[in-house]
Amino acid sequence: MGKNKSYEDLGFAKVDHHRHLRKGFPEVIYCEGKTPLQIAKIAKSIADKGQNVLATRADRKAYLAVNKVLKKAKYHEAARIVTVKKKADSRKQIAERRIAIVTAGTADHPVAEEAAVTAEFLGLKVDRLFDVGVAGIHRLVHNLDRIKKAKVVIVAAGMEGALPSVIGGLIDKPIIAVPTSVGYGASFKGLSALLTMMNSCAPGVAVVNIDNGFGAAVMAFSIIRSCA
Repeated sequence: MGKNKSYEDLGFAKVDHHRHLRKGFPEVIYCEGKTPLQIAKIAKSIADKGQNVLATRADRKAYLAVNKVLKKAKYHEAARIVTVKKKADSRKQIAERRIAIVTAGTADHPVAEEAAVTAEFLGLKVDRLFDVGVAGIHRLVHNLDRIKKAKVVIVAAGMEGALPSVIGGLIDKPIIAVPTSVGYGASFKGLSALLTMMNSCAPGVAVVNIDNGFGAAVMAFSIIRSCA
């Protein structure tokens, strides 16, 4: 690879080494469909350029493979994420911006943790607020002040997916709704929640794909970064 080439060709992957210049963070590894060895080689390629490593949808085999070549690798089991921090985040103006990650139920926790770990990797402060869904709306009301302090709010919900609309009617901050594949048969693995969120009557609610906690965190980062 040439010294100034924007990517590295590994044969099975072309690693984008200029993504951090365009997006503010390095290329992220999506692990599903890749072998542990491929994941480890991509991770090392990114780390060798002095960049931090984030690998999503990683199982323990993927983590062990990365850990063989990068000893500082850390496995976030609930989020299914592997991280390697090569350098500290110096973006103080971003780190001072806090986001809230809210879930309707405990079953939404894995998706919420994917969002939380990603957001922290990107240098954001995260306030986790779990299990405050509409089935017991008093739990949300009692914690509303915490949510209002956030600059951006990520809301993960399955079943009928009503929580983002409820919060959207109570606060003036951007809301990123994440439908989760939690629910009984008629939830259609998150499709019911997705459609509810996309048809929200509350203003200021945007929606990412089903179970896409990573995408929600990146969107929150983009919003905050553009305002920093």
